[in-house]
Amino acid sequence: MASFLGNSFLGISLIVALLSLLLFKISPLKSLYSTPQNFQRLFTVEELAIYNGSDPSLPIFLGIIGSVFDVSKGKSHYGVGGGYNHFAGRDASRAFVSGNFTGDGLTDSLHGLSSAEVKSIVDWRDFYFRTYTFVGKLVGRYYDSEGNPTKYLKGAEAKAARGAQLMEKQKNEEAKLPSCNSRWSQEEGSEVWCDDGYPRLVQRPEQIALTGKMSKRCACFKEDDLGQPGLEVYEGCDYLAKTCRL
Repeated sequence: MASFLGNSFLGISLIVALLSLLLFKISPLKSLYSTPQNFQRLFTVEELAIYNGSDPSLPIFLGIIGSVFDVSKGKSHYGVGGGYNHFAGRDASRAFVSGNFTGDGLTDSLHGLSSAEVKSIVDWRDFYFRTYTFVGKLVGRYYDSEGNPTKYLKGAEAKAARGAQLMEKQKNEEAKLPSCNSRWSQEEGSEVWCDDGYPRLVQRPEQIALTGKMSKRCACFKEDDLGQPGLEVYEGCDYLAKTCRL
């Protein structure tokens, strides 16, 4: 009898030990796969393409600057027939600012984009991090085969940071000169005016670094400051007019 009880106890102990070992091995895996921040799946371009919304049994994924998000909760937008379906199953980062949703426009290349445009794309990526579920990384231009950021990702983020600095500088500089009031109507067209001062066109030098193009804005100047170089009177507008029709 004692021998039987001893053998039974030994058998039960062995089973408990095996179950404990099995649970120990399973639990970390379960925790890993249930926590998006810890689990970062690596996708190939071909694998990401599977999640383009054409199979209703699968989630819908999109990539932006190499980060992949589950946008299934926005199925009406990203699913087949949705207005943003062209983003599903691929990384079409460039199209977020180019508006070119066909052919070569649906690419992850940011070559030739301005710092302001790259900043806008990085802002879009941050929006997806806030709004949707991050599920992994796309191996290729922005992440290597081990999920490490490449020089292209670091370069894009650095360019976006530079864009943010330039935009802040432009904002501070333009705050020193009040902008003109403006309005448009179909009957009368456009007009600008100043409540205090006189409307002048002035260059925005930071725009060259931001967009690669020079642009101008309307600012209000005091009469004593109208002799500054670089100020342009609107065509057809009197020198001391407070309102100019365009």
